[in-house]
Amino acid sequence: MNDLQTIPTSVSTLVGMRVLDAQGKPCGKVHEFAVSVNRDGGQVEGLILQRRVNGRREQSMVPVQSVQVPRASDRVLRTDAEPSAANMQDYLLLERDLLDQQIIDVDGRKVVRVNDVNLTWEKQGRGKGKASALKIAEVEVGIRGAVRRLLKGLPPKSVESVANRFPARMIPWSCVDLIERDPARRVRLKIGQDRLLQLHPSDIAAILEELAPAEREALFTSLPEETAAEALEEIDPKLQKELLSGMDSEHAAEIIEEMDPGAAADLLNELSEEETEAILEEMEPEGRHDLEELLEFSSESAAGQMTTDFVSAPMHASVERAVELLREFEGDPDTITEIYLLDEEEKLAGVVTLPRLLLAKPGTSLHLLSEIHSVSCKLNTNQEEVAALFDKYNLRSLPVIDHHGCVAGAIHAERVIAQLREG
Repeated sequence: MNDLQTIPTSVSTLVGMRVLDAQGKPCGKVHEFAVSVNRDGGQVEGLILQRRVNGRREQSMVPVQSVQVPRASDRVLRTDAEPSAANMQDYLLLERDLLDQQIIDVDGRKVVRVNDVNLTWEKQGRGKGKASALKIAEVEVGIRGAVRRLLKGLPPKSVESVANRFPARMIPWSCVDLIERDPARRVRLKIGQDRLLQLHPSDIAAILEELAPAEREALFTSLPEETAAEALEEIDPKLQKELLSGMDSEHAAEIIEEMDPGAAADLLNELSEEETEAILEEMEPEGRHDLEELLEFSSESAAGQMTTDFVSAPMHASVERAVELLREFEGDPDTITEIYLLDEEEKLAGVVTLPRLLLAKPGTSLHLLSEIHSVSCKLNTNQEEVAALFDKYNLRSLPVIDHHGCVAGAIHAERVIAQLREG
């Protein structure tokens, strides 16, 4: 049995190449590559040919298996099949649907553009022979692919000699998935979601900000609610509004519920009253109540900066009980740096940092671990005073006290830093 041979080529190399039939008569020029994503998204089923007949452009298709694999010096392709009518609505077309489309480079953590698609001919044995398959190998996202397209139509060997002077930047086709096509049938691309979800939320946010609106919406709606919420907190407020405004209120509510309450309140403040009310109506009662309270405060006050996600414990509770409370915490654990101690009247009585908690014995009473000097602020403290407290006392978080002396929420250092940057 003959060994399977693979010969590299590309979309830009083959587009425009003349195709001759078994008698040497022209069938047309290669115009497109038909891929059935329902069968094998990595294999070209047929070549779409185009030619002029009586002043009109006609298109037809020949199966890849009928084509003789060309040599590097060949300027034409040969087929022994009779071209048939092509219903291109049934296929993904590489030239139309992939080239110039945006794709996410997970390793580079950025959005790039598809400049070319690398293909491989497969055939049995050496020498001349018909193709067993024409498969997609990688997408070119660097200068090399752009050069190939710029020189399209010149002899393939000459094009490759110029293009190969530039470094290759490729993403394997196995790492590319297709997202739903929009009405214009332009395919939106993404890297396999399992790899995308390994990125930091800030990286996902940066990628979303780089994408065109349709691609941004398609990618964002494909993310799990928790990941979407984390990324949304890192996105520019204007884009936050755009993403939620184009989403049904039920899905938006699911994402909002996964967000930090303070960040969620800021976002809802950017939406119209009707949009905010529709989202709140879809939320669970407890989460809705917390947000409605936060929405009443000015964004420039401590109350407007705080989150209601924090961990508190009775001041005479043990370290072991504090650890249990941390495990039961349903918010973002990365935001917790301290535990607030409460007296019998539920008022703030002290602060215990996580390092002290972790180094103490399980039976130790929490009040023995409390900071000597604890700092807090009131609901109406303005953001300039809040920033000054963080700077003066080198705080990681700041408890916000209500009119009764009880902890209403907490402000985290990240929030203060973000506001200072915006200012």
